[in-house]
Amino acid sequence: MNNKVLVAMSGGVDSSVAAWLLQREGWDCAGATMRLYDGEAAGGDNRTCCSLDDVEDAKSVSRRLGIPHYVCNFGREFDRHVMAPFADSYQAGLTPNPCIDCNRHLKFGRLLDWAAELGYDYVATGHYARLGRDGDRLFLQKAADLSRDQSYVLATALTQERMARTLFPLGGLTKPQVRQIAEEQGFINARKRDSQDICFVPDGDYGAFLERYTGKTYPPGDILDQSGRTVGRHKGLVRYTLGQRKGLGIAADAPVYVCGKSVEANTLTVGPDEALYSRALLAEDWVWGAGCPPSSPVTGIAAKVRYRQTEQPAQAEILSGGRIKITFDQPQRAVTPGQTAVLYQGDAVLGGGVIAQVLAE
Repeated sequence: MNNKVLVAMSGGVDSSVAAWLLQREGWDCAGATMRLYDGEAAGGDNRTCCSLDDVEDAKSVSRRLGIPHYVCNFGREFDRHVMAPFADSYQAGLTPNPCIDCNRHLKFGRLLDWAAELGYDYVATGHYARLGRDGDRLFLQKAADLSRDQSYVLATALTQERMARTLFPLGGLTKPQVRQIAEEQGFINARKRDSQDICFVPDGDYGAFLERYTGKTYPPGDILDQSGRTVGRHKGLVRYTLGQRKGLGIAADAPVYVCGKSVEANTLTVGPDEALYSRALLAEDWVWGAGCPPSSPVTGIAAKVRYRQTEQPAQAEILSGGRIKITFDQPQRAVTPGQTAVLYQGDAVLGGGVIAQVLAE
C-alpha cells in the first residue's frame, strides 16, 4: 500500500487538524468533502454539516496546507442509506441514529471505495478514536480523551478490511489541543462550533421533516397511563421517543415519561420513571470488529446503549440468526429500540448492533 491518504474534511476544526498532522508525518494527503444534503435548503443555520460554508472552510484549509481538495456528491447514497431508513424506522416506532448509519455506509463505505478509485489506499477522519492491534487483528479502541471518545458511533462501521485502510490522527489528543494547533496554523475554522444537529433535521423537528420527506401526515391519538386509561392526546407518534418528559401536555401529580408506543393502535403510553428500567435487550444487524464472534456467553464486558452513556457491566449471549442478547448487571434506563448497543472489553470495542427489543430479563 502507498502513503497516500484521503482526509474526510467536513470543514470543521477536527478534520482540518487531522490533515495537518498527517502531512507533518510525511503522508501524501488530499482533502475530500462529502456533499450529502442541502442544509441551507432545509433551513439550516450552519451548525449542521454539509453546508456550503463547510465546503469553503475545507477548501481554505486545504489551500493553506497545499494539498488537493475534492468535493464528492454522495446525495443519492445518503438518501438511500441514511434518510430513507431514518424515516422508515421512525414510522415503525423506533428511534434510529442516522449518524451511525452515515459512518457505516458513507464515510467508511462509499468514501473508502471512492478513495481507492482515486489511488488513495487510506482514508482519515477527525474522529476521536484509536485503532489497536492484537497479533494480526486490528480493533477499534476508545480515544485517550474519554470526554471526546467517538468509538460508539464507529462500532458498526469498521470491519477488519476497513480498519486496515483507516487512520484516526486525533485519537491521542484533546479538543483544546486540537484547537490550539488550528490557531497556531492560522486555520479559518480554529474556533468554529461543532455540528450539533442532524444535518437533514436542522431545527430538531422530526415530525415536520418526516411529513416533508414522506408526504404523509401523522394523526394524533390517545395517551394512555399504564392501566390503559386515556390521560391525554399526542400529536403524532413520530414526535415522541422513550424517556421523553417535555411536551406531553399532561397534568399529573408526579412527573411522567413516555414508556411505550403502539404504532398499530396509534397510542402513546406514559408512566413513572421506574417504568423505564430494564435489564436486557435483543440486538440485530450485529458487526463484530474482529470479523468473527467470540465464544458465547461473552463475559467480563460492558455495554452502552446511547452515545453519552458510560458503558455498564453486562454479559452477552450469541443467539441464532446473528442476534445478540445483552443482559446488564443492573437495570438500565430508557433502552430504546432503534438505537445502537455497543460492547466493550476494557477500552476495546468488540462490536455493535441495532437494539430490536427490550426485555425484562
